[in-house]
Amino acid sequence: VAIPENEPQDRLHKQGALDLLVAFAVATKLHLRRRGADQELADLVSSSRLMILQKLSNPPLEIAFWIGSYLQNQFNQGRLGEYQLTAMQRHLDILVESLGACERIQRTPIPLAYAIHLKQLLLIFCLALPFQMVDQTQWVTGLVVAAISFTLLGIEAIALEIENPFGSDANDLPLDEICLNLARNLQEIALGLRE
Repeated sequence: VAIPENEPQDRLHKQGALDLLVAFAVATKLHLRRRGADQELADLVSSSRLMILQKLSNPPLEIAFWIGSYLQNQFNQGRLGEYQLTAMQRHLDILVESLGACERIQRTPIPLAYAIHLKQLLLIFCLALPFQMVDQTQWVTGLVVAAISFTLLGIEAIALEIENPFGSDANDLPLDEICLNLARNLQEIALGLRE
């Protein structure tokens, strides 16, 4: 937004950079869902860039390089000051760090042995629980054991559900909505630039 427009094509380049910001978010969403670059990115990048992204294992990182290249180019042309470039690159670094943090969350699943062992221990506990409680609870033992078992097994199921928050289930992060909001906000900024 801070980059001046000296020539008519500058607005197109600026709009392209704003589109790259949205493309970064969309590519991050697709990357975290283990989907390649697809038609969602087609409106945001050129067809040649889309083909490049489809060949890469980490498209958001390439988009971050493109944004950085745009900023460096604007600095080289004297349209950005040194402090502006440094601040914008710092923000770009934060985007890439956030991508890395999301990848670490995604690639750090609950170990299979832990999940299996936890299920086995819960099953043994729930099966042994009625024998431990029958003297105190008498005829309501079944109800009490059912309530306790439901609670413990529910907590275990919740842990498995939140293991990967980047999917498209109802309980996952609303990545589609986040990307739409980002696109809408940047579109409003772009419209403000035209006025």
